[in-house]
Amino acid sequence: MPNYVMSVQCADGPGIVHAFSAALLDAQANITDNQQYGDPITSQFCMRTSFSSPIGDIEEVRRHLTPAVERFGARFRLRNEQSHEHVLIMVSQYDHCLLEILYRWHAGELAIEIPVVVSNHETCRPICERYGIPFVHLPVNAENKATQEARLRELVDEHDIDFVVLARYMQILSPALCEALPGRIINIHHSFLPGFKGARPYQQAYERGVKMIGATAHYVTADLDEGPIIDQGVIPVEHSMDAHTLSVMGRDVERQVLARAVQMQADDRLFLIGRRVVVFH
Repeated sequence: MPNYVMSVQCADGPGIVHAFSAALLDAQANITDNQQYGDPITSQFCMRTSFSSPIGDIEEVRRHLTPAVERFGARFRLRNEQSHEHVLIMVSQYDHCLLEILYRWHAGELAIEIPVVVSNHETCRPICERYGIPFVHLPVNAENKATQEARLRELVDEHDIDFVVLARYMQILSPALCEALPGRIINIHHSFLPGFKGARPYQQAYERGVKMIGATAHYVTADLDEGPIIDQGVIPVEHSMDAHTLSVMGRDVERQVLARAVQMQADDRLFLIGRRVVVFH
């Protein structure tokens, strides 16, 4: 029997759960998991529902749910659990986050498809070739940035990409590209935001004698490193640790935090509400 995941986001109010439950009953659905949240600040309602149904045609299931979607003007997603999100990964020269995602994907721990990896350097090509994933080299400079971003958007369309992951991609995306893919670009930042910006963040952290280092996964917006936060992680620091040790520890937490964020996005567990992200674990 097919299993589906339904995501609903709309203005909060009475009758939402009742309406969608009735629609699912019409679709002969058996709800296996349901999480919901009404945000008191924005008056937005979010719901994620997993269910099974003997109806194997997802469009027929969608037809049963459409009246409830239209009644509440909801942002709505319906996905067969066996249908994995298509993810485009972007990377520069640091390979640790890319390797973590590829390892989890190859081991069957990360339910995504990776049709292509894009980079502004050739450094990570051998890694992608080892995993049998197409690698596209798009070097970026001030003169060709617009052209290369246009090519990137072509790749997004060509491979039917659901979301983009910046796995330590060291180029700033244009506001136009960020606005074209709202809530569909995930970045990993090398600190527990807000934190040390600019060059050599771990050296800055070392010089300040920090007691924790961390990483932050967030959605990319036109405001650099100010996008809505998805997930964070921290590691305690001792006074005897030097900048190199902090860097090694930092790479480890970056890998874990980004992989968690990718998994949550792929599982339809993230709901963007203004500058905040609701996460259903």
